[in-house]
Amino acid sequence: MSISKFKNEPFTDFTDKKNRKAFENALEDVKSRFTKEFPLVIGGEKIYTEEKLYTYNPSNPEQIVGTFQKASVEIALKAVETAHAKFDEWKRVSPKKRAEFLFKAAKIMRKRKHIFSAMMVYEEGKNWAEADGDTAEAIDFLEYYAREMHRYSGEQPVVKYPGEKNKVEYHSLGVGLVIPPWNFPLAILVGMTTASIVTGNTVVLKPSSDSPAIAQMFVELMEEIKLPKGVLNFVTGGGGSIGDALVQHHLTRFISFTGSMEVGLRINELAAKAQPGQIWIKRVIAEMGGKDAIIVDKELHSFDDAVIGTIQSAFGFQGQKCSACSRVIVDENIYDRFCEALVERASAMRVGPADTNPNLGPVINSKSKERIMQYIATAVSEGGVVIHGGNELPGGHFIEPTIIRDVKPTDTIAQEEIFGPVLAVIKSPNFDESLKIANGTKFGLTGAAYSKNKKKIAKADEEFFVGNLYLNRKCTGALVGVHPFGGFNMSGTDSKAGGRDYLLLFMQAKSTSKKIIK
Repeated sequence: MSISKFKNEPFTDFTDKKNRKAFENALEDVKSRFTKEFPLVIGGEKIYTEEKLYTYNPSNPEQIVGTFQKASVEIALKAVETAHAKFDEWKRVSPKKRAEFLFKAAKIMRKRKHIFSAMMVYEEGKNWAEADGDTAEAIDFLEYYAREMHRYSGEQPVVKYPGEKNKVEYHSLGVGLVIPPWNFPLAILVGMTTASIVTGNTVVLKPSSDSPAIAQMFVELMEEIKLPKGVLNFVTGGGGSIGDALVQHHLTRFISFTGSMEVGLRINELAAKAQPGQIWIKRVIAEMGGKDAIIVDKELHSFDDAVIGTIQSAFGFQGQKCSACSRVIVDENIYDRFCEALVERASAMRVGPADTNPNLGPVINSKSKERIMQYIATAVSEGGVVIHGGNELPGGHFIEPTIIRDVKPTDTIAQEEIFGPVLAVIKSPNFDESLKIANGTKFGLTGAAYSKNKKKIAKADEEFFVGNLYLNRKCTGALVGVHPFGGFNMSGTDSKAGGRDYLLLFMQAKSTSKKIIK
């Protein structure tokens, strides 16, 4: 089978009237799912429970987007056991055949991309471009990991040694618990799940309680391509009620998690303790939080580019990205001017229901909104000055894009992940000090530096301690295959999703040496 070279899925041009109309139709069509109730899926069996889980439209919190089940601990553990029973069969399916399932899924998702995107507009409050980008990334993961499995299943280079025939082969691990986040509820879910499946593992997928509807659509797609029953098991419910039990089960072989630092550390702690009957050290692949900074030097190629890049990084998807710019560190020589330019840009941004395609939609839920507003109040109490926004808006979980200047590097909003549309502006005397400030948190996910001074850019390249560094461009928008993604320190295990090392995390290498007997 000849496989074409990987290329990233193009984004939809919504200035084209045909594309806009097609997306409007998808927004209408996907509403038919809102009144439906969806089951758990374990070994192909559809299971309904007495307790239900509802997902809501954050632009219109009264609107139910879907009805799901709340799995009990007993049912959740059954999913692990079912996946374990299927593993021995699935691991023996050829890698190339497993990859074919991903190619098939990508083909169908590409045809229906607007329907997937439309669900994220309603369930997560993404505007059209953000939702479209999420779906495009999901397609990229399917295409990229399928090709990567072909590479890993081929002959691996080893040093030749006289009198022996040696080889290295990659083997599957076992049952994987996949816990994706709500903020990239299709892309990251697809990436984590299909990386597990294509490498020959079986999966228990437990989506966020804020994003089961889009997860359900993916599960249906995998059923449509006839992925064998039991390879992918779908369990919805509260993380607190079933999450610990799934992590601790002695048959769980690895946990792939994307979410907050607090939850990631708890998973790591629980997974580290061997349970009765457990015969392996559980592997944890954790991508956690960020407190990402953009450094703006006084020497710039383009002042406007730095402003635009900061605004896009800070307020894209309401700042609800682990890669979002939540700190901009600006040279004191241009500080006041830069603050004014940020306010001017932010003032032109429209906040509103996501289906109307605003610049900013809602934050994910009421709890998140309350937490973000508390962070804004804390920033002011610590001496920060709100120069734009800072207010809730009526109708949904809306918050104005908020810019706070005169934030000190050790202030709360300069240290803790907010996950909302709040930008802290920090004054710095020089580029070297800006680097120290940027590195002065427990995180290390993304960062960016704007300067036309080649020596300063080279220093940032060497000393800015993050997993994904961007020079003279924004710090969000990693592309599969182009920008392998993952961070340092408390930002996680630096898994480099969408890169050549990623599938290794879901396999183990076996070295075989055979003596040549003549």
